[in-house]
Amino acid sequence: MSWSKLKKKLESYLCPALYGRVEYSASSYRYLPDKSGLCYITVDRKNVLNMSDKTNIIKWYLNEQEIKNDSTIQIPINIEEIETVKKESNGIIPEDRLQVIARGRKLSEYAKELLSAQSSLSKSNFVIVANKFLSTSIEESIESNDILLNVLALVDRRLGKKRILNMSEKMKLKHPIVQYFYELRLSTL
Repeated sequence: MSWSKLKKKLESYLCPALYGRVEYSASSYRYLPDKSGLCYITVDRKNVLNMSDKTNIIKWYLNEQEIKNDSTIQIPINIEEIETVKKESNGIIPEDRLQVIARGRKLSEYAKELLSAQSSLSKSNFVIVANKFLSTSIEESIESNDILLNVLALVDRRLGKKRILNMSEKMKLKHPIVQYFYELRLSTL
């Protein structure tokens, strides 16, 4: 499917309140084979999400330590995770440190997921993911670990008010750009 057709199809799925505010754009360099082009999503004419084949411009976090030290990231820790740490340490770690260790492990996993997701964003990937979004259900797109599928689903008109309000806890564990689009969609309710 050509870019113009794909763009029209994606824009036809935008929720009415975001139509004209959220735009999909792409540029490519026809005569420069080493320049593969850009794809980006703008909100209110501001470039919010860049995707580039060569450089992967998106850099919300520079490394795992920044993510671990970011106090705004709230990761829920359950009792099983604390018990796992306790069993692995043979019970020699004080109770108050168990939660800190479990949180550190979970943040480490979160950081790895974020960095791998960021490195996979590209124009060619956007076209593939957009076509996948058009052929899958809204539920699959929301539950996916793919940033682009989440973003496309959040701005979709098929996503109802009740479902948006019920997914606030899930959104805390998602990538910051997904959280941004979630807040944008909440502002339209």
